[in-house]
Amino acid sequence: MIEVLTASEMRSIERAAIEGGSVTGLELMERAGRGVVAAVFEEWPGLAVAPHRAAVLCGPGNNGGDGFVIARLLKEWGWEVDLYLLGDADRLPADAAANCARWRAMGRVEDWSGADRAQHADLVLDALFGTGLTRPVSGDAIAPIRACVEAQNRPLMVAVDIVSGLDADSGRALGPAGFADLTVSFHRAKPGHYLAEGPGLTGRLRVCDIGLSAVATGAVGIAEPCEIAKPPAGHKYASGHALVLSGGAGRTGAARLAARGALRVGAGLVTLGVPGSAQMEVASQITAIMLARVEDGAGLASVLEDGRINALCLGPGLGLARARDLVEAGLAGPARTLVLDADALSAFSDDPQALFTLLNDGCVLTPHGGEFARLFPDLADKLEAPATAGPAFSKVDATREAARRAGCVVLFKGADTVIASPDGACVINPAFHDRAAPWLATAGSGDVLAGFITGLLARGLGAFRAAETAAWLHVECARNFGPGLIAEDLPEELPRVFRALEAEAERQAARRSGSTGSQASSSPST
Repeated sequence: MIEVLTASEMRSIERAAIEGGSVTGLELMERAGRGVVAAVFEEWPGLAVAPHRAAVLCGPGNNGGDGFVIARLLKEWGWEVDLYLLGDADRLPADAAANCARWRAMGRVEDWSGADRAQHADLVLDALFGTGLTRPVSGDAIAPIRACVEAQNRPLMVAVDIVSGLDADSGRALGPAGFADLTVSFHRAKPGHYLAEGPGLTGRLRVCDIGLSAVATGAVGIAEPCEIAKPPAGHKYASGHALVLSGGAGRTGAARLAARGALRVGAGLVTLGVPGSAQMEVASQITAIMLARVEDGAGLASVLEDGRINALCLGPGLGLARARDLVEAGLAGPARTLVLDADALSAFSDDPQALFTLLNDGCVLTPHGGEFARLFPDLADKLEAPATAGPAFSKVDATREAARRAGCVVLFKGADTVIASPDGACVINPAFHDRAAPWLATAGSGDVLAGFITGLLARGLGAFRAAETAAWLHVECARNFGPGLIAEDLPEELPRVFRALEAEAERQAARRSGSTGSQASSSPST
């Protein structure tokens, strides 16, 4: 798992390394500064060729200390460097003060009142406030950055660790916030790079290795696909049988999208449960997907007497009038894996607890923002309230609490999709930075996602891994297809995504095998 670290987790790892004697704070600061300069030259190779002009905006803490290192390194490279300090140099922390002294041996520390001149530089480094920010930033502090952003010939903007004004844990702005074309973080990315306002202000994200190896217990991860076992030889039922419930006449498209997604992702059989009024409509649209008549809860209970049906999907296009009855029937009796989406969630907006008491740990709820607010209004209110202090309440916090209350996996949709289980396990599935897929914002894409999860449940994946893998595949299909995507394209892109995953797994295996063989051939004979 690729982990992301909160500000507190990052501080603990740094403190443990320093107290353990493996590194000093000054060494970490030097590595961070060198990492930023290297990332800048990798991002814009032309900047490494000839001298340019940089403006480094340093804050009163250790983020400012990183800025002093960056200024010194650029000066040694031959650049003209203007460094502006917010606050009193005499009050800098010890490591930052030491690097300030090193900088003063080669350049001046300019008064903050002149920082508006930064807009005339080629490159502006934002080293004002890092991940430790806990209170709103003043407009005066951010004003030079905003002036740069609004300048007619705007300089390139680089944030050191995180854009100043952003809360590292939630991605929410604590008052006014800066902006970057490139953000260079250290050791691990932070949740705020991926959540809320973070992605829109962070620009391209690079993570710099500064020689720390520790991990944080219970840290949030970035979603990735799990290895899905190939279907066993034998009967189609070995890959599971998914049942997707449909709405009435004229409201069957969403369920058909979900069913197609479940089939493409590998469920051995998929059946659409359809009311009589829509049977002809659906029958004329499907081939590999089967059809069963399901009018109401009693009809669903009858269909579920077939014990080979091991995953259900309720909600897409279902209609509020039928949803509650069908959900209650689907969750009655033996515990089943089940995906609840759309109308199946909104049908319980008057009494969310009535839904929660029915759920089991094999269920997955997939709300978008509006549906989340209907089921968890207090959590939604906390997310909507202005952030006044850090660490601010985040989408991770909200989703973890929602999963705990519901007693099942919750997948809170959005470009910053967050998936959590009742035990606190949590991943973010980003659809931006290097995985940007803006064309996913199209009608029906959420229905396909529900189908992907259902199909993976049918194949035997646990609820959390099914949700995580489905979300990753959903974005990857969109990225593969590109602009012009419509929801029907997503399931049809899956075979290419699966082949690419298999090819990558084979390359990794060959690389490991080659490494082992090389070591074996170079060992002394006996």
